[in-house]
Amino acid sequence: MIESEFDSASSDVRNLIDNIGKVILGKHALIERSVAALLSGGHILLEDRPGVGKTMLARALARSIECPVKRIQFTPDLLPVDITGYFDPRTDTFRAGPLFTSIVIADELNRATPRTQSALLEAMGEGQVSVEGNTFKLPRPFLVVATQNPLEYRGVNDLPEAQLDRFQMLLSPGYPGEEEERQILKQRQGMDPLDDLSPVVDGPRLNELMDLVLKVTFKDTLVHYVVDLVRQTRESTELLMGASPRAGLTLMHLSRAYALIQGRRYVVPDDIRILAPDVLAHRIMPRSAPEIGMNLTEWRAALVRQIIQTVRPPQS
Repeated sequence: MIESEFDSASSDVRNLIDNIGKVILGKHALIERSVAALLSGGHILLEDRPGVGKTMLARALARSIECPVKRIQFTPDLLPVDITGYFDPRTDTFRAGPLFTSIVIADELNRATPRTQSALLEAMGEGQVSVEGNTFKLPRPFLVVATQNPLEYRGVNDLPEAQLDRFQMLLSPGYPGEEEERQILKQRQGMDPLDDLSPVVDGPRLNELMDLVLKVTFKDTLVHYVVDLVRQTRESTELLMGASPRAGLTLMHLSRAYALIQGRRYVVPDDIRILAPDVLAHRIMPRSAPEIGMNLTEWRAALVRQIIQTVRPPQS
């Protein structure tokens, strides 16, 4: 019974990845990581230059799942009640904000004020929203896919560490390859390719897949490996601040989902090594400035890769 569950899940996950790949060309690894975050119940922060497909990836992921989706354009004048909702003083009834959905696309999150950014904290961490002393549960699944541009400094507010820590992964799409860029131009001569994208997984099935991720085997030797990696970030002389225990939990859950995507019922050390930079980089603070030609995110990821090389993985 379990084996047939995993076979069916593998097929559904592949369909989901292939569907997103119809729109996001040449970014297979990025799509796999995004789907792994979705299946493990995490939130994604997409950070890169303008025009490289951050919002397109978020929209393609949302379009591939048959569940409610809301898009929020974050601006400096956006208030917390604009996203959480409010009590109507005329009727004393609660009017739910756009957070009450399954997938939230938070565009240009770092353009909002810190107060509005913090309104996401409880929703992302606890799956609930508190308004005027009343607590409201958010639906399951609940996923935030946020975007930000790391190159602009006017009119933006950097996300604080507490906010960054709520994101399971920080991903950078990067520029497409030469052939992929040609295909993008050909693909977009007419209609928006998203218009032809149909859902391949519905909400109930997505919940079943999320439950199945918890059945993926994670050996004790891998627990020790994750702890060693996380603790090494705290002991590194290159860092002022290392990763928290939450980072280790995130890496463990995410690697289970990634193993399922690869068609396995068990996690291997390479799953952890592949995902660690995306999970740990935004949770550390370097002592030195980035090297020439690197932004802070790239520098952090480079430091995490150096740490990975110092920690010996288990043999099996």
